[in-house]
Amino acid sequence: MKKLGVMIIVILAICGGLYAGANQLEKAQGITGENSLNLYNWGDYIDPELITKFEEETGYRVTYETFDSNEAMYTKIEQGGTNYDLAVPSEYMIERMIDENLLIELDHSKIRGLDNIDARFLDQLFDPNNHYSIPYFWGTLGIIYNDKFIDEKAIQHWDDLWSEELTNELMLIDGAREVIGLALNSEGHSLNSKDDDQLAAAAVKLESLTPNVKAIVADEIKMYMIQEEAAAAVTFSGEASEMLWENENLHYVIPSEGSNLWFDNFVIPKTAKNFDAAYAFINFMLEPENAAQNAEYVGYSTPNQEAMKLLPSEITEDEQFYPNEETMKNLEVYEDLGSEYISIYNDYFLEFKMHRK
Repeated sequence: MKKLGVMIIVILAICGGLYAGANQLEKAQGITGENSLNLYNWGDYIDPELITKFEEETGYRVTYETFDSNEAMYTKIEQGGTNYDLAVPSEYMIERMIDENLLIELDHSKIRGLDNIDARFLDQLFDPNNHYSIPYFWGTLGIIYNDKFIDEKAIQHWDDLWSEELTNELMLIDGAREVIGLALNSEGHSLNSKDDDQLAAAAVKLESLTPNVKAIVADEIKMYMIQEEAAAAVTFSGEASEMLWENENLHYVIPSEGSNLWFDNFVIPKTAKNFDAAYAFINFMLEPENAAQNAEYVGYSTPNQEAMKLLPSEITEDEQFYPNEETMKNLEVYEDLGSEYISIYNDYFLEFKMHRK
């Protein structure tokens, strides 16, 4: 027992030494809570040159961490432990985080450039008057297809995914809201449906899609479609933009019967330590030049109307990624469905994945 006690003391001493050493190293490098920004964002979702530019202009040092789902981001912030100064969740998760008191209310007097944002993307139902969030990127969910394998007219609607031409040739994004939502949209229903009969029917319809599904994956869709491993896939517009850049045979379609319009916004978590750095970064990204550079790098659609004026016309006039008003009317924003219906969506999606032929 004495040996065990000595070992514990030694281990604690080593841990304490490592912690102190890390603190000394950070101080030696000039990294302190006062001059650092902890940013929590999606992977490959900002031009790295902009982070360098921000650091050079402001003197703040950026610590950049990434997540691969809203749920993973929420769990880490809700549990605490890491004091992120800024995070970039999507609309339905922002609504949930507001309801659960996980975000601070923004001081708009400290924000410069909010008037650069297109009014269409402000004052959304998930955050009225943008009390808690500032738009970063927006986009849609749609279908990408390869014209070497599929005729253009053959892929225009969600129902086209059930075609026999796509047997074992379709890739789906690994998301319950997206997959259940497309089945709901294909039947003319809201992708935020809480109608039990509609959800059950959507699940049954999805079961008949399984012969066509080659894989259910996440970021890998990009590589697979570029390398022509499948004829079609369901993916987000920004991912599709990068695929089109790499392979001229690919095309992106937003089904006219309806789809998802999503927003990713900056928020400041309640656990943030450096509010000045958070506001400085928001203001930096609201500058038209920086927003335009970021949009060109990432490939997603910018809500910054002043940045739009700086982008090439072949980007801003491309209705695949900046859809016209008629298309926009049929797009829906994901709502926070509450824990009961989130579980129902997840259960149906899991069942679909488990029974895929």
